[in-house]
Amino acid sequence: MAVEVAVVGNVNIDFVIRAKNLPQPGQNVTADGMQLAPGGKGANQAVAAARLGAIVYLISRLGKDPFGALLLQHLKKANVDTSCVAVDQSKPTGCAFVTVLPDGENAIISALGANMALTPADVEQAFAELEHLDAIVVQMGIPLACVDRVIQIGTDRDIPVLFDPTPMREGLPRLWRYATTITPNASEAEALTGIKVTNIASAFEAAENLHGRGIKRVVVKLGAKGCVLFDEEGARRVRAYQVQAVDTTGAGDTFAAALAVRLAEGASFDDAALFATAAAAIACTKPGAEAAMPTRQQVESFMARRGKRGMVSSRLS
Repeated sequence: MAVEVAVVGNVNIDFVIRAKNLPQPGQNVTADGMQLAPGGKGANQAVAAARLGAIVYLISRLGKDPFGALLLQHLKKANVDTSCVAVDQSKPTGCAFVTVLPDGENAIISALGANMALTPADVEQAFAELEHLDAIVVQMGIPLACVDRVIQIGTDRDIPVLFDPTPMREGLPRLWRYATTITPNASEAEALTGIKVTNIASAFEAAENLHGRGIKRVVVKLGAKGCVLFDEEGARRVRAYQVQAVDTTGAGDTFAAALAVRLAEGASFDDAALFATAAAAIACTKPGAEAAMPTRQQVESFMARRGKRGMVSSRLS
């Protein structure tokens, strides 16, 4: 039976620009192309989880504008339950401006719009209607008070909560250390711990620090270097599957969704992290965020071809 996952987070319309380099102050750079695409970390993670076989409920807020209507239709087609997605009467739908560079790396500026009008009461009402959840995923593209309420509800109902601490901004949710699993990248791990993450060893140090603060499972993501894990069994490294990166947009969201789904299915932390690493690698090989997110069959076939042997190691190298 498919696991049931609630994703609480932002929904955006993405303006994706391809350029040879980012502009310096006062500089005008001509883009190689531009397209509109559905996005937002909450929406991305919901779509990714649905493609991996979960029953997914999205809790979010859109604007009453053409972008909002378009995104709502897209989410429904992606098999995401949108019954808990509210439509704000005054705030615009969130937007993100994504610049993709030739090596596939990206730089993003977001205007969160209606996402920031989500309230703790909205969150409470949504969860009151969701009785049988196996996992919750939440990020910070919504008010921090809503993140706190999500973590509190997960704790009260004994539902595992995966907290993806992004996008970073001033302040943190008060209850962030009560999440079951946390998945920062290197810069986010530094912001949370004060430890500058520049290599595998410092990533382990940051992961141990976060685990010591009470978080059961910690993943520090390191892009092409893979990720490091820390739980009650200690530290491990998961190596990245090597692929030709076309666009890394959405890879982190794919990772979080895949990790949450496999943990909800009862997989070990190591196996879930390796599955998430494979899913994220596939997402890097195609342009776009949601458009590049793989299905369950695609991830399993990829892992069958590439193998698992030697991918998980306790070495700091």
